[in-house]
Amino acid sequence: MPVPAPNLYPPFNIVRLSHVEYRVKDLAASRKFYVEILGLQVTEEDENRVYLRAMEERGHHCIVLVQAEKADVGVLGFKLYDEPDLDNAAEFFAAKGLPIEWVERPHMGKTLRTRDPWGIPLEFYVKMERLEPIHQQYRLYNGVKPLRIDHFNMFSADVDASIAFYNEIGFRVTEYTEDDESGRVWAAWMHRKGGVHDVAFTNGLGPRLHHTAFWVPTPLNIIDLLDLMSTTGYVANIERGPGRHGISNAFFLYVLDPDGHRIEIYCSDYQTVDPDLEAIKWSLKDPQRQTLWGEPAPRSWFEHGSVFEDTEPQESALKAQPIIAP
Repeated sequence: MPVPAPNLYPPFNIVRLSHVEYRVKDLAASRKFYVEILGLQVTEEDENRVYLRAMEERGHHCIVLVQAEKADVGVLGFKLYDEPDLDNAAEFFAAKGLPIEWVERPHMGKTLRTRDPWGIPLEFYVKMERLEPIHQQYRLYNGVKPLRIDHFNMFSADVDASIAFYNEIGFRVTEYTEDDESGRVWAAWMHRKGGVHDVAFTNGLGPRLHHTAFWVPTPLNIIDLLDLMSTTGYVANIERGPGRHGISNAFFLYVLDPDGHRIEIYCSDYQTVDPDLEAIKWSLKDPQRQTLWGEPAPRSWFEHGSVFEDTEPQESALKAQPIIAP
């Protein structure tokens, strides 16, 4: 099935992805992993929540860790361009018969809470509290030296339908993988901010969050993180990599936090701002699409994901199989 043409005039204007809320079973253990190992900065915390930002970010947070009985994902957040976009977004989701709730979120003000057609919890806002810049405070750089949140990747039981919906709200396809036999899309990468993706969808039991990615300065920072994790008790949390993707051309590493939430460490993709940029098509049978070089992905990478709060994943009808490491 062909990917849709870019929708250059969506009903509301999404600037970029913004933040994710991870519900965790041991807040102290998660705080240690994200702060001492990955190197995110604490902006606020209490006994139930920890707010974190990366080094180049001026917004109050890109991750919220929430103490909970069950480890899952509370919400994916996106920043809108201006106030009218909030009302336009509410009208759009209401017209689709999707839930609408106006909430006052800490450090974000007026926020629209909703879900996509498959139950992924979403929230949209315009202004997050701005903090002083820290990108030149090099004494604060620790761990993998994360600069900014880069993208979300979700498992989808119907990737073609996910593409169609997110295209409708302005996400543009940069690269995609097609199953040659069925003609259906197995995975797609879609952007708003001008990188390869803000969101991606991969065929599988869904919806679930496959990973959240952070951009780092260089591949050497990934090597430093591997050394750090292997000597601080986290070697078993290294899932896949390092390597380079064919899709996106990015240098990557995948690690798991103490609750099994997957984090990708990511750098070196390319610019996609041109509105007439043509999407790159890959065959599912091409092994270099997922791994240009490096070890093939393990089975866990295709099967494990974080569930969304109050959302029941569904099996995909597309049973095509990519290459899995033995």
